[in-house]
Amino acid sequence: MIVINARFLTQKTTGVQRYAIEICKFLPKKIGDKELIFVAPNQELMNKELPIKIIQFGKLKGNLWEQIELPIFLKRKGNPLLINFSGIAPVFYQNKITYIYDLSFKYYPETFSYLFQRAYNTLIPLSGKNSRKVITISNYVKKDIENHFNIKDIEVVYAAQNNHFQNLNLQREKIILAVSSLDPRKNFNRVIQAYLSLNTDYKLVFVGAKSKSFSDLNLNENAKNNNIIFTGYINDQELIELYNKASIFIYASLFEGFGMPPLEAQACGCPCIVSDKTSLPEVYLDSVEYCEPKSIENIKNKLELLIENPNRREDLVRKGYKNIKRFNWELSSNKLASIIASQT
Repeated sequence: MIVINARFLTQKTTGVQRYAIEICKFLPKKIGDKELIFVAPNQELMNKELPIKIIQFGKLKGNLWEQIELPIFLKRKGNPLLINFSGIAPVFYQNKITYIYDLSFKYYPETFSYLFQRAYNTLIPLSGKNSRKVITISNYVKKDIENHFNIKDIEVVYAAQNNHFQNLNLQREKIILAVSSLDPRKNFNRVIQAYLSLNTDYKLVFVGAKSKSFSDLNLNENAKNNNIIFTGYINDQELIELYNKASIFIYASLFEGFGMPPLEAQACGCPCIVSDKTSLPEVYLDSVEYCEPKSIENIKNKLELLIENPNRREDLVRKGYKNIKRFNWELSSNKLASIIASQT
C-alpha cells in the first residue's frame, strides 16, 4: 500500500488544502500494484469533495496525531511509503515524500505565532532531510530549499486552477477584489492605503479568514471606510461569483511559493495586478500588471491604470486565458504519480 496523509481534509480549505484536494482527485486508485490508502485523524472532515474512502483513527489531533499516532499506524502496516501534502509530516519516519510549499516561516517569522514559526524552523528542515524526496510548487521555492536546507532531491509539481472557476459572463461591477488569508504577508495594509489615495467610486473587497497560525494582524484603521469590505471566509460558489463581478483583481503579496488566486481570477475573466516578487513572475509571465508591493504609490498607480484603461484590462483578460492553459491538475497529478512510482 501507499498511504496518503489526509489530515488536510480536517482543515479549512485555503491554498495548501486546495492543492492537495485537487491533485488527489486525479490520482489513480493504484500506482503499480500498490493501493492508495487515505488516512486522517478522528476529526470532522471540513472538506468532503474527494470521492474516496478515508480511514480515520486515533485519539489525538493535529500535529500530535501526525507525529505520534500516524507513525504507529504506519509501523503496524509494514512501514509503507507515506505522501504528505501539508504540515510537518512525521519527522522521524523516513519512507516518505514530503511537500514543502514555501519558506515563509523563515523570511517572515513575525507573521506567525511563536510556537508555529519555531516548530517549522526546527522541524521542516529535519523532516525534509529525512524524506526520500521533497516536492514543491515552483522553481523559485526549489532553489530556496536547496540554498537554505541543502536538500537536493527536489521535484516541482505546479498547482493549477479548478475547472469550476470560469467566466459566467456576469455584468462587471466597480469592484477591486483581493483573495487570500488575512496574513500580513499578503500586504493588505498597503493595498488599503493605496486604495484610499485614489479618487474612485470602486469598492475594495477582501475575501479570506484569519488563520490561527498567524500572529496578530492589525489592519489599517482606515479599513473602517464603508467602501472597504471584508467578507471573511466564503464558499467556492460565492467566490466564483465575486471573481465574475470584479473588474480588477489585486494580489500584492510580499511572498508566495506559487500564488493560486490570480489563476482563479484569470479563469473567471478578471484582469490581475500581481506582485513582482518571489515565485509570481515565474507563474504569471506577461499575463498580469506587476506592482512593487512595498510601494504604496506604485500599487496606487497600477490600480489607477486599470481603472482608467479598459483596453489594458481587456488585454490582460486575453493574456490571462492563455496563461491558465499552462497549468492543469491532471498533468500535475500524472507527474506526482510518476514520482511516487519511482519510489516504490
